[in-house]
Amino acid sequence: MIPESPRYLVAQRREPEAANVLSKILGGDVLAKIDEIRQTVLREREPRFSDLLSRNGGLLRIVWIGIGLSVLQQFVGINVIFYYSSVLWRAVGFSEQDSLTITVITGAVNIITTLIAIAFVDKFGRKPLLIVGSIGMTLTLGTMAYLFGNAPLDAAGNPNLTGSAGTVALIAANLYVFCFGFSWGPVVWVLLGEMFNNKIRTAALSIAAAMQWVANFLISTTFPPILQYFGLGSAYGLYTIAAATSLFFILFFVKETKGIELEDM
Repeated sequence: MIPESPRYLVAQRREPEAANVLSKILGGDVLAKIDEIRQTVLREREPRFSDLLSRNGGLLRIVWIGIGLSVLQQFVGINVIFYYSSVLWRAVGFSEQDSLTITVITGAVNIITTLIAIAFVDKFGRKPLLIVGSIGMTLTLGTMAYLFGNAPLDAAGNPNLTGSAGTVALIAANLYVFCFGFSWGPVVWVLLGEMFNNKIRTAALSIAAAMQWVANFLISTTFPPILQYFGLGSAYGLYTIAAATSLFFILFFVKETKGIELEDM
């Protein structure tokens, strides 16, 4: 049910099909847009990784920004919540059944908030959603870091959240997923698809995506030893620092792409 990209169709000289797709998206007369895309396609060539290098031999600034977005998306620790959720909650006193139930709830929260991002990303813009998400993640991760870092330990050395602390931690964890789900989860991918110009987009996006998986690997494999030797408070403290860093990164380095077409990047 997904149509071909109009740019691909123009490149294949299937302009009537491209016009049909663009009419559904833009409405009205799309002949001028077809001509604009045709001129872009005529100037294109196969991308090379050398296109990503600046005159001094380093990566272009925009490529570093894309890498930063990818790495920070993982360094806020979201996949620790997803990969180790049941282990995490059992470590603080929840039963195995309750831990699995919490994991299902967390996944549902992530799905629902992603739908929110779909609905509002073109209304509010990419950058505002990321800013709000960063603030929310910093606050919720900081709450979890405080609760787990100050919780008394049981005989096995695991934090024991007594009284209302367990409920607060559970709410904070799901609010964290909520904040990630409408911002850094989907919006980073939107930005990566829009922020690079046509000449470097495919090569730059591949580099950014590769670095995202490297960051995912690092976060996922370092959590168990951090949990064992330093505790949950320290782990969430690190992710809180990453979330706070993401806020300043967005404020100072990322530009809004809402309403800007690929030919104008």
